[in-house]
Amino acid sequence: MENKQKINYQKQLDRIISKLTDRPRLALHSCCGPCSSYVMEYLSKYFDITLFYYNPNIYPEEEYQHRLSEQLRLCEIFGIPTVPCDYDPERYEAYVRGLEQEPEGGARCTKCFELRLDYTAAKAKALGFSLLTTTLTISPHKNAPLINTIGENIAKKHDMTWLPGDFKKKEGYKRSIALCKQYDVYRQNYCGCKYSIWEEE
Repeated sequence: MENKQKINYQKQLDRIISKLTDRPRLALHSCCGPCSSYVMEYLSKYFDITLFYYNPNIYPEEEYQHRLSEQLRLCEIFGIPTVPCDYDPERYEAYVRGLEQEPEGGARCTKCFELRLDYTAAKAKALGFSLLTTTLTISPHKNAPLINTIGENIAKKHDMTWLPGDFKKKEGYKRSIALCKQYDVYRQNYCGCKYSIWEEE
């Protein structure tokens, strides 16, 4: 079996892009406006993107609404359509129950990735999408091999194709910071859930 830690997902994406003969429709799960900025700029050169903002982990609701409004504003700037998604924090709490004491980046985060990508895949599939990816890998604090593995498994479950990526490559994270400055995008100081707030404090 290929070692997931040694896969270069950016090179995989480069190969896929180099073979494109049209502009496939792509369902893009976004974790937040700042992370989506570079990813939308980059992928919109090759794909017809629709953004799905499903993040029931974000706490409190006021923070969720603030991040959502910034995401929608950025999508309008980039001309990227969005699909309304539920805000159901109770579902998130139930999904990670028993993992509240896990450190950031641990098993609770893995479950959170699974929940968000599974919802996005189901919704995207129902709308006729066959290609799926996420902005999550742009963060230097996120485990790209883990996220890609989860994405591959969930895409297969929904009879979709996972578009691999590690968007922090090619100075993607640095570019996202520049874009946020350019468009005055709110950059949050914690990942999203109340447990990440506690750990930050």
